[in-house]
Amino acid sequence: MQRYFLELAYKGTRYSGFQVQENANTIQQEIERALEIFFKQKISLTGSSRTDAGVHALQNFFHFDTELLITDEQLYNINAILPGDIVVQSIRPVKTDAHCRFTAVSRSYRYYIYSKKDPFLQDRAWFYPFTVDMDILNEAAAIIKDYQDFTSFSKRNTQVNNFQCSITSSQWVIENNCYVYEVRSNRFLRGMVRGLVGTMLKAGRKIITIDQFKEIIEAKDCTKADFKTPAHGLFLTAVHYPEDIFI
Repeated sequence: MQRYFLELAYKGTRYSGFQVQENANTIQQEIERALEIFFKQKISLTGSSRTDAGVHALQNFFHFDTELLITDEQLYNINAILPGDIVVQSIRPVKTDAHCRFTAVSRSYRYYIYSKKDPFLQDRAWFYPFTVDMDILNEAAAIIKDYQDFTSFSKRNTQVNNFQCSITSSQWVIENNCYVYEVRSNRFLRGMVRGLVGTMLKAGRKIITIDQFKEIIEAKDCTKADFKTPAHGLFLTAVHYPEDIFI
């Protein structure tokens, strides 16, 4: 029995999230359906991380175990079965103890915001027609790296046992007329990136001060953060693994 990592990208607009759910169409269901059609047998997938309804991914992973021989040439046929908003980029053999969720050393996200109406961005970025101070945004983003407890930025009804995250990169950049927040961490909590972005934007608009932003982090109270940030501006850009897990 060989374990494989399946790497994929998707536009999440039409889906109710990444992992399988009852009475809702998800990325996992579409991939499992395509694999079953092509290989003529059911293949059960394990996902690397959950993404909410409407969130996109430039890179995400499933793993599965099979005795089937998987080759690169099969990717064309599998992708022909999948809808146009999902693509399998690779299927690579890995060590038997590699787990696409627990072996990951970090994940990277980007959140996109645009301030001038653009019909080509409306389902891939948040239309935010306000003036924001880029220096203040980056001051807030840098402060985030000084903390490890992100209870204030975790939505309620989460199943995690702790709220500790090690953020190694956090910054705002301007790219193609968008404000883009880039962040990398060993793990993320439910709603964390959207909560950080929404709260930083309040600082960037001078609705709150940087000291108040710090107080929100230190309060460890999710009612203090702003989670109104919509899902469609968020992209999971990479899941990082030790290179030696791949065969």
